[in-house]
Amino acid sequence: MGNSRWIVAGLVIALTMSGGGATFAADDEITLGTTVPMSGRYVRGGTDTKNGYDLAIRQINKKGGVKIAGKQYRLTALYYDDQSNPQRAQQLIEQLIKTDGIKFILGPYSVSQNQNVQSTVELNKVPMVEAHSVTRSRRSPRPRYTFAVTAAPDGFFTPALELAAAFSKKFGKRAHDLSIAMATKDDAFSREVREGVLSDANRLGIACVIDDQLPEDFADMSATLDKVKALKPDLFLVSGHESTAMTVISQIEQAGADVPMVASTHCVKARLALERKGSSQLLFCPVQWNKSARYKGALFGTGKDFTRLYTSVYGYEPSPESAQAAAAVYVFADAFKRAQSLEPEKVRDAISTTNLLTFFGPIKFDDRGVNSSKPMLLTQIVDGDFVLVAPQNWAEREPVIKKAKP
Repeated sequence: MGNSRWIVAGLVIALTMSGGGATFAADDEITLGTTVPMSGRYVRGGTDTKNGYDLAIRQINKKGGVKIAGKQYRLTALYYDDQSNPQRAQQLIEQLIKTDGIKFILGPYSVSQNQNVQSTVELNKVPMVEAHSVTRSRRSPRPRYTFAVTAAPDGFFTPALELAAAFSKKFGKRAHDLSIAMATKDDAFSREVREGVLSDANRLGIACVIDDQLPEDFADMSATLDKVKALKPDLFLVSGHESTAMTVISQIEQAGADVPMVASTHCVKARLALERKGSSQLLFCPVQWNKSARYKGALFGTGKDFTRLYTSVYGYEPSPESAQAAAAVYVFADAFKRAQSLEPEKVRDAISTTNLLTFFGPIKFDDRGVNSSKPMLLTQIVDGDFVLVAPQNWAEREPVIKKAKP
C-alpha cells in the first residue's frame, strides 16, 4: 500500500515487557486503531505518541487486561503511518474502520489531523479518544463520538495570566494595571487560544494592547516586535507551532523588545530548553503535563512513577505527548470495564461518563467531549529545565519575572 503498517500485539508486549503478567488466549483481544506520523515533519511527536500508547497497553495487560462479562481481554493496537499528512490520516482512519473492522479509534497526532478525522468517526458512529489538543468552539456542532483527554486550547494561557496577576508586585504594578501583547497564527488552534486569552484578560482586568495575527509561513516578527517596544506590555503571548516558538525567542532579543514575561505555546515540542538553552532562558511554557505535577492514578501511580517506567523502557524521559497518549488508552480500558460490552454505542456512553483520577490529571468530559476538568500547567525554562511554576501550590519555585528597563 505504500504506507508503513504495523501491529503492536498485546501478547508480545505482555511476554516481552510485562515481566510475567497475565496470559491470554490468542483471540481474546480488543484492538485500538490509529494513525501516527512515523515519517514527515511530525515524526518526533509521532514517536512520543506511539510510545505512550504502547506503554499504556503494556501496563494494562500486565495488570490483567480488561475483564468483560467474565472474560479477560488484552489490548492491542493497529497503527498506520499517516506521513504527517492530514488528508492521509483521514483516509487511513476510514480504512481502519471500513476495511480492518476497527471499532475503537485513538485520535491522530495534530489538531488539523483530528479535525479531518472527526467527521469520519462521527459518520461511522465509532468512538474516538483523542490524545492531543482539539478545537471545540462552543459555537460549533457538538460531536457525539469524539472525546479529548487534553485541556482545550482556550485555556492554554490561563495559568500564565493568573500567575502574572498573582505576582503583579514583581512587575511593580497592581494586577489590573498589567497589560499584554498577543501574536497568534490564523489556524483553528490559535484562534481558540486567542479567544481564551481575551476572555481571561477581561476576567482579570488586564488590558490587551496588541492583538496581532501572524501569517501562515512567517520568519519575521519585526512588525509586532516594533509595537511591543513602543507600548511596553508586561506580558507577550505567542501561539503557533514549533517554528513560531523558535522564531519568537530568536527575534525578541535581537529586536531589543524588553518584556518582563514572555510565554509561547509548543516550547516542549520545539525542544527549546535543549536546543536554544541560552535564548530560551526564563521563557514561560504552558504544558498539558509535567512529571512534577502531583496527580496520581491507579494505572501508573504519579507522574514521576510514569517517568521512571517510561525512561526504563525507552531510554529517555516522556514528553507531554507521551503522557497524553497513555491517558487516552486508559480512558478506553476504563470504559470497556464499565460498559461490560464491546458494542461501540455502549462504549461511547461509558466514555461520556468517564470520571478518572490519573497520573496525567483528572479526566471528565463535558458535553463537547472536552476534558474541561483538567487545567493547563505552566513551566518556566530555567538553566535548560522546564520548571513547574503553576499551579502555585505545586510550584517547584517562584517564577522569575525580569525587570523591565525604564
